[in-house]
Amino acid sequence: MKFPAPLKTGHLVKRYKRFLADIVLDETGEEITAHCANPGSMLGLKEPGSKVWVSQSDKPKRKLKYSFEIIEADGALVGINTAYPNKLVEEALVAGKISELNGFETLRREVKYGKNSRIDLLLEGGEHSTTYVEVKNVHLMRQAGLAEFPDSVTARGAKHLGELADMVAEGHRAAMVFMVQRPDCDRLSLASDIDPNYAAAFAAAKAAGVEAYAVGCSVTPEAIEVNRTVALEF
Repeated sequence: MKFPAPLKTGHLVKRYKRFLADIVLDETGEEITAHCANPGSMLGLKEPGSKVWVSQSDKPKRKLKYSFEIIEADGALVGINTAYPNKLVEEALVAGKISELNGFETLRREVKYGKNSRIDLLLEGGEHSTTYVEVKNVHLMRQAGLAEFPDSVTARGAKHLGELADMVAEGHRAAMVFMVQRPDCDRLSLASDIDPNYAAAFAAAKAAGVEAYAVGCSVTPEAIEVNRTVALEF
């Protein structure tokens, strides 16, 4: 996934109200408010003074013309925009980078299923039965090399796990794909201390036959691209 235009650099003043970030642009010294497309806590990724990258929209009707895209943390560039993981996983699937999910004929996005939900990606035809794929963004790292999910309580995430288990019970495949938007992690675990209910829901879904995979990506100011698998430690 390439950014359509060069990103601008700056330094973070503060991230607040979940979806807002004040940033001083390096080029002009102007302090701007950027849209922060991330509903999580961004634990470890909101230190004031951190170097950041933002994109600029040319859409005249946008209230905030800048979007917070990348932050430098722990010596690495970390993607914080949670609008991208679905697209990144889709690109990886089409390129055959998640071998366990290869062999499908068609891919559809945001298909209604479950209880007023939409599955991120639906794989149909080919070698396997219909496969429901839920994608989760990951960027929390509290131990070197170990990514963790979630970074805040996610009742919605637990609900999705139950619905994936329901699809398995109906005879379909279901898979959770964790997208690690940072290059410095090669392992993934569940942050059960942050959300024990999610960890319990995941254990139940796994026992019901829901599959789990994790992939990592390179992050640069030019592009974010899936480039490796990440080992699961749960």
